[in-house]
Amino acid sequence: MSLDPVTLLTLSVALAAAASLYFAIEWASVRESSLLCFSGGFAIITVGCVLALLRGSGLLLVGIWFANGLLISAHWLFLLGVARFTETRLSKAWYLVIAIWLAMLALPTDPLWSKIMMAVQSSMIGVITLRASFLLRPHGKSWSVGAVQLRYVLLVHGLFYFAKVASTLMPGALIDLAAFRGEIIQISLVEGAMAIMLIALSMTGSERYRREKRIARLAARDPLTALYNRRALEVRAPRLLEPVSASRPGALLLIDIDNFKLVNDLYGHTAGDRLLVTLSELIRTVLPEGALAARLGGDEFVMLLSDTSREQIVALGDELRGQFHQLAQRSFDTPAAVTLSIGATLFDHPPSSLTALIEQGDTALYQSKRGGRDSLRVVDGAAAV
Repeated sequence: MSLDPVTLLTLSVALAAAASLYFAIEWASVRESSLLCFSGGFAIITVGCVLALLRGSGLLLVGIWFANGLLISAHWLFLLGVARFTETRLSKAWYLVIAIWLAMLALPTDPLWSKIMMAVQSSMIGVITLRASFLLRPHGKSWSVGAVQLRYVLLVHGLFYFAKVASTLMPGALIDLAAFRGEIIQISLVEGAMAIMLIALSMTGSERYRREKRIARLAARDPLTALYNRRALEVRAPRLLEPVSASRPGALLLIDIDNFKLVNDLYGHTAGDRLLVTLSELIRTVLPEGALAARLGGDEFVMLLSDTSREQIVALGDELRGQFHQLAQRSFDTPAAVTLSIGATLFDHPPSSLTALIEQGDTALYQSKRGGRDSLRVVDGAAAV
């Protein structure tokens, strides 16, 4: 099969239409705006290629510049899709791109203007595509393989369009957009078909990776407080506890809300949920760097620390209890004070299991509750403070 313009345009229509349909179906499932942008971009390429095919058959439905200018719109949507994917806000200046190429629709279509228009349109597409590639730079983030591939595909694609600008300036270069004549146009059609396929494949891999990461993150988090759940804590605890030693002791704090049932009974479970969220936010505020925090269930929370001391634990626990008591007192008028009881255990070697460590913390928590609540009990072996 020869790679004549009609064949290449037909192939581009098939690839772009398939990509547009795929991203539209994906968007309908997960509602990611970046998918909708890419679906729209490929749909515009499909329309542009169909118009080009009709033009080649002698049926000119719209002006040449409009059909070719659709590529600018498609690449602008790709840029917008990458911006949504990377959670980046585009400058308003980028929205002028569409207005610029619409303003050029009235230009004539003779060979001289074909060169000028190809140079202008190629420059615009090159700038848009390189900007999209720039947005996918790491910037401290760890992108998926698909996102890295998309970055380089867009980079090469953008540089290709700048090479087209240079080629149009060469003396004797034949460019006839109306009849698809000229080596530059032939090469552009081949590169365009390849770019459609590579951009679609790269973006598909990028979105799938991000979705899998989001699912994994949701599976590791408590849905109400967004703290780790117990399963996630068990997975992450060994790495935190591995360096624990006599010179770098570790600690576990088990935290329970006193009289939490009164809040639920008097104000409803929605108020109780708000109180749990408030406590989780306080825990994040006081949590030392490198430590872990999780919600075990109900109104019970845990903090896991390494390289700490008894004094640091007492200071941390007292700060948490004081702040929580003030917030709860302002929000809820209850017969008994809504406070925190904390049971902490110190250890100077990695525990046999997180479950055993939590059991020790539970013992200290029970002592705190029995001692009158609103208190912190630290247990170190057989000693208690």
